[in-house]
Amino acid sequence: MELVWVIEFVIGTLIGSFLNVCIYRLPREQSIVTPRSRCPRCSKPIAWYDNIPVLSYLALGGRCRRCRGAIHWRYPIVETLSGAAAVMVLGRFGLNAAGLSYLVFVWALITVSFIDLEFQIIPDEISLGGLALGVLLSLLIPQLHGTLQRVAALKASLVGALVGGGLLYVTGALGTLIFRKEAMGGGDVKLLAMAGSLLGWKAVTVTFFLAPVLAIGPGVAVLAARRSHLIPYGPFLSLALVVSLFAGSWLLEVSGLDTSIRLLMSYPWWGAR
Repeated sequence: MELVWVIEFVIGTLIGSFLNVCIYRLPREQSIVTPRSRCPRCSKPIAWYDNIPVLSYLALGGRCRRCRGAIHWRYPIVETLSGAAAVMVLGRFGLNAAGLSYLVFVWALITVSFIDLEFQIIPDEISLGGLALGVLLSLLIPQLHGTLQRVAALKASLVGALVGGGLLYVTGALGTLIFRKEAMGGGDVKLLAMAGSLLGWKAVTVTFFLAPVLAIGPGVAVLAARRSHLIPYGPFLSLALVVSLFAGSWLLEVSGLDTSIRLLMSYPWWGAR
């Protein structure tokens, strides 16, 4: 079992190396395929032995071999997180179609988080592309939504996307109306819609309530240090989504939200009986 974890971690770090390419190039509207990896300071191609996840960073002391320019700390962090995600997600959900789908989703969240931290944007290539992929995967792998019926899974995917995007959209619209300025970025709305398409309405409902709690501490710190209310919300949504992936149903149950929402949806105006 330990050997399996090591293999999963190593493969995850290799994927993390590619995620670093996406994090750097997507917001700069550059190709993620070509050219090969280069030092952003001296523009020299990086040799394969200097591009081994985590190990090369440590061996080089966090600096380019040629120009001695600093290598961003993000690189080993993303690689390590990607490897850890592989071990955790596959350990929880198994090495199967559903487990791999959830793992790709978590890798997408890692990518989104670091892009949003630096650029305060969430690329549509990830959010809208992930939304389409989430709906497609739900149709092909109905087990993602706890059913064997493809039509039921497709319905759950679409409902999840509508609930996820709708919750943030309405919140943002109300915030904009009250504070007279944009309160919620469109990227966040599309991100939660993407998540709902794969995880369903329960997970995004938990995320909607959990993400602000996670953001309170950093938000207060930013306000004190910079006198600014603006913080990238994508990382907190992403962290809350990972928590929801692993424990969303349990959190809904212990919080009483599951029962409350089901009672609300049972009223006649929802058309349910």
